[in-house]
Amino acid sequence: MRRRIDADAGRAAVRAWQGGADDRQTLATAVRFLLEQLATDHEGNSVEVRVPPFGATQAIPGPRHTRGTPPNVVETDAVTWLALATGALGWDAALADARVSASGTRAELRGVLPLRWA
Repeated sequence: MRRRIDADAGRAAVRAWQGGADDRQTLATAVRFLLEQLATDHEGNSVEVRVPPFGATQAIPGPRHTRGTPPNVVETDAVTWLALATGALGWDAALADARVSASGTRAELRGVLPLRWA
């Protein structure tokens, strides 16, 4: 996968978010960087991870999805995605608080989060 977000800029945005920055540009860069990291670390097309309005990616090995609504979708907001991807929030806690919507038999990110991004 070809990165669209420069790794240094992405890491800087994640660190800025961890430091309290919450402006739209920082959130967008951090979210997109960590979505790209997920897709790089866990190549595949069986789960679509959506973080509106900033981005979406397909990851996790398994059956390839090609048309229509994917059968395995994880959707959340930007702050929750950043917290999950960096380890500030656990998968089970996010599900319990309904901060994540996960549908489909493969829509499980417990084993792949947090990401190694630093």
